[in-house]
Amino acid sequence: MKNNYLQIHPEVATALAEGKPVVALESTIISHGMPYPDNIRTAREVEDIVRNNGAIPATIAIINGKLCVGLDANQLELLGNSKDVWKVSLRDMPFVLSNRLIGATTVAATMRIASLAGIHVFVTGGIGGVHRGAEVTMDISADLTEMSHTNVAVISAGVKSILDIGLTLEYLETAGIPVVTYGQDEFPAFYSRKSGFMSPMRLNDSHAIAEMLKVKWALGLNGSVMIANPIPEGEEVPYEKMDVFIQQCLKEATSLNISGKNTTPFLLKRIAEITGGESLKSNIALVKNNAVLGAKIACDFSN
Repeated sequence: MKNNYLQIHPEVATALAEGKPVVALESTIISHGMPYPDNIRTAREVEDIVRNNGAIPATIAIINGKLCVGLDANQLELLGNSKDVWKVSLRDMPFVLSNRLIGATTVAATMRIASLAGIHVFVTGGIGGVHRGAEVTMDISADLTEMSHTNVAVISAGVKSILDIGLTLEYLETAGIPVVTYGQDEFPAFYSRKSGFMSPMRLNDSHAIAEMLKVKWALGLNGSVMIANPIPEGEEVPYEKMDVFIQQCLKEATSLNISGKNTTPFLLKRIAEITGGESLKSNIALVKNNAVLGAKIACDFSN
């Protein structure tokens, strides 16, 4: 039955059939993470980066009652320049599909759809996690539960810095999800290279990461590996500086009664406004950086 809902772009389908490397890309960054037209331009540039590094990009979204794996130019434009695009996590998928709505997929939904299509490497900006104040609100992203059982590796710039990074790392440990930081000992914090938390593991090249993925899944240890890729030097916003902005935006969100899945888009937008676009530039830089590493891992994994 799942094949009735999957719509795989011919380029992606051919690559999968031939065993070529494919990298899944989420679509919430297009519809909810960046303003138009930066979102469309970045999406196209990220796809080009994946191709230039030897893999085939597969941006994932829900359009016209289908789980679309790989989007054409018109579909990208539709996602990036339409109002009322659903931010789709796992719980939303049946509703959005059955009502033939336009849906941009979160990390959790993108992972599930990528897995259905047979894709094992996924690039995003930053994962969701345990929100600050979760001991009161119980606001914990479905990204984490999906990562505990779906065999799709996630390359990100760490946990979104608007979240509680320490508690998210604790949750990942409890769920048995390996956390590997690429090229440094300290776990990154999305906009920033440093978070104040040491990474549980470190690997320095894409081949070693791909071998770890093969061993994990060959052992029957289901679930993701979180691969944290620090934002390039010169592109980051130092954590101490960014945290001041985050605290201000969190207070604004509370005063406006913004909660649930609306929280992250609101915070990212307000942070970009407050920083005069500095955070947006960092966001774009880190996504592109992740695309390079993700493509390399996918190529090594397919060999």
